[in-house]
Amino acid sequence: MTNKEKIGKALSRFGTMCDDCLSSATMITPRQTVNIACRDMQRRGVVTRSRDLCPKCSRTKIVNRVNGESGNTMSRGHQASVSPDKSVQRNIQISEKNHDLEALSEDEIKQVLDRWLSSKGWETNVAWGHARGIDIEAMRGSQRWIIEVKGPGSRQPMRVNYFIGILGETLQRMDDPKAKYSIALPDLVQYRGLWGRLPVLAKKRTKISILFVAVDGGIDEDA
Repeated sequence: MTNKEKIGKALSRFGTMCDDCLSSATMITPRQTVNIACRDMQRRGVVTRSRDLCPKCSRTKIVNRVNGESGNTMSRGHQASVSPDKSVQRNIQISEKNHDLEALSEDEIKQVLDRWLSSKGWETNVAWGHARGIDIEAMRGSQRWIIEVKGPGSRQPMRVNYFIGILGETLQRMDDPKAKYSIALPDLVQYRGLWGRLPVLAKKRTKISILFVAVDGGIDEDA
């Protein structure tokens, strides 16, 4: 059975689910594999993806449902309700406060980049979680690519600090004149604005490029 068949079977059996819950239900890992499969199934009209309350984890995320199901469809064995109870509302508030629901986390960005680089023939070494060292070091023949990664943060001032910090970390890594150096950030308006305001001369002198990683797995490199 293919991953898409597993996903379709799980959605038909259990109802609406986010990518994280689908990953747990189907035992498909990493979670980004589910994301990529669901986006392809959406393009083919098999499933619908929208920002809604996931009945499984009670969080507001991008959820998947078999075409024809209505919004806020609860999974079998769960009783539908017009509005979430207090515990669900509390979970939503915490989630919205501490994580941008329209952006990938740091490790999710690393997963996307790891898959993308591998598809282009790069061999990668990824520092997951809070492991020290270079976030992503990629090799392809004699080519070397160093990528530092930051997540979305929870507030605008935090993103400014993340942006300044990742530039500093990248500069400290610059000990190989032949290597390519990049920073990777969630594709958010604020990060694009910060990058746009960075002087062109600084970009030319350092030769640092940026990889904007969207929630759907899309990658946009600006050199």
